[in-house]
Amino acid sequence: MFELNVLLLFLLTAPDVFAAPTQVPMDVAMARPRKLQGRFLHITDIHPDPYYKEDRSEKSACHRKKPKKATPRSGYYGMPFSECDSPFTLTNYTLNFLENEWAPNIDFVVWTGDSARHDNDRKNPRTTDEIYMLNRVLARKMEDVFLSKGIPVIPTIGNNDIWLHTYIFRCVWEQLTNKNQNIMLPGPNSVTSEFSSIWRSFVPFESYQVFQRGGYFSVEVIPNSVAVISLNTMYLYDSNKDLALRYQDTILGHLYGHMNVDHFFFIDGEHIRRHPKQKSPLDISDEPQAQARKGLYKTLLKDFEDIPRASHNTSYDNYGVVNVSPSVVPNPYLPSFRIFTYNISGSPYTPAAPHSEPSTCSQDNSDYSWKRHLSKPWHSNPDSPSRTNKLWSPLGYAQYYLPGLASSSQKRPPKFKLEYLTFAVSQLHPSGGEGAEGFTYPVPLRHLPRSLRNATVTASKFAPYGLADLTIPSWADLARRLAEGEDKQLRKRFRRYMYMGADEA
Repeated sequence: MFELNVLLLFLLTAPDVFAAPTQVPMDVAMARPRKLQGRFLHITDIHPDPYYKEDRSEKSACHRKKPKKATPRSGYYGMPFSECDSPFTLTNYTLNFLENEWAPNIDFVVWTGDSARHDNDRKNPRTTDEIYMLNRVLARKMEDVFLSKGIPVIPTIGNNDIWLHTYIFRCVWEQLTNKNQNIMLPGPNSVTSEFSSIWRSFVPFESYQVFQRGGYFSVEVIPNSVAVISLNTMYLYDSNKDLALRYQDTILGHLYGHMNVDHFFFIDGEHIRRHPKQKSPLDISDEPQAQARKGLYKTLLKDFEDIPRASHNTSYDNYGVVNVSPSVVPNPYLPSFRIFTYNISGSPYTPAAPHSEPSTCSQDNSDYSWKRHLSKPWHSNPDSPSRTNKLWSPLGYAQYYLPGLASSSQKRPPKFKLEYLTFAVSQLHPSGGEGAEGFTYPVPLRHLPRSLRNATVTASKFAPYGLADLTIPSWADLARRLAEGEDKQLRKRFRRYMYMGADEA
């Protein structure tokens, strides 16, 4: 089975470090080492389209005027809630905004693929050269905006960054599964070779051979402390659920793109044991993307019901949390990006000896062979950064979007606005702050709406979740509240954030 999502893992590589080190950039000519800010950017699914034109029809992928009477028409900065991809006006506007407004306040960038347009126009079919050209254009822009300032950028290969006709196994795959999906053969091959060139500034030299073989690599974004692994999930998919759970004390989090829908879900060992053949949100991209999005909300609520109601009855060793970020491309919703905050001053974590889980392996030859690894050492600990707020723990995120895209024009550009925060309002104004731009603030005050800049505010529509942090227990608590359904307003907001107000069933 081939997974089309793009996955990144944050790894704790040196948990015995007792202080936040200075950040040293990779081996390129950059500015001097930067002080850690405790924030990073996740940006995904940009999908630039060189054929996009203003005042065109959605049916033509915003490439032509036919049908002439079709409304609405494409705008200067893009067409929201449509099947059109991003004009370069939107991609440049977004990255320029991030350079001017956020680059000084972040430590690194997670860029989860799909950096070429969809193949949705038969009159202008995609080519390998075009895919590489678009990836190269965005890579150079990422270098200018972030890497030149000493900010590491970690990209991944998305399913739309591969031209499926290149691969001879495509016909075999379609015959066996009746599915038309992109397949990537083992490297070294033309794809890994080309991306080695395109990403020459992003992939560390010592990772080149690994990248040539598999299209994946890692970067120590905080030397000897935190690494980001860029996984090629067209290779690595279902069989690696062992990995996500067995090394829970090392993995700080999982970041995905591809679906363009804002949501989270769990890699749940107990659920898989009880329902080995039942689909989970991890498998949702087996279906056509539009169909998967429509049923996703109900799928998630049903999945959340499996979490024990009482926290003391929950074995958190069995859970991993996946965050799926919405996209820059306004297809099918609104452009957005996400700023995460993580702990750079907390107490360090000292790993304990791994324990072993009892084997639940049956004698059959089922596809869920990952269960056979349960008897191996299990690296989980309630004191680890993924389970409790420690040094390097993820604390929260602020999500920004472009709500005024439809009414914008060349003379009246849209404005990025805060959509929501996962933080509690009380966390936005920590004691002992260093002023408006003090790095003790989870979100710099100038990036908050005026209503949240006042330290006396106790509640806000921008902070509906009130999560203390983004550890596994915090996500499980939110999932319980959503599953119980007693707070109808919470469910309503969660669904609205998923689809950004679009009418999805």
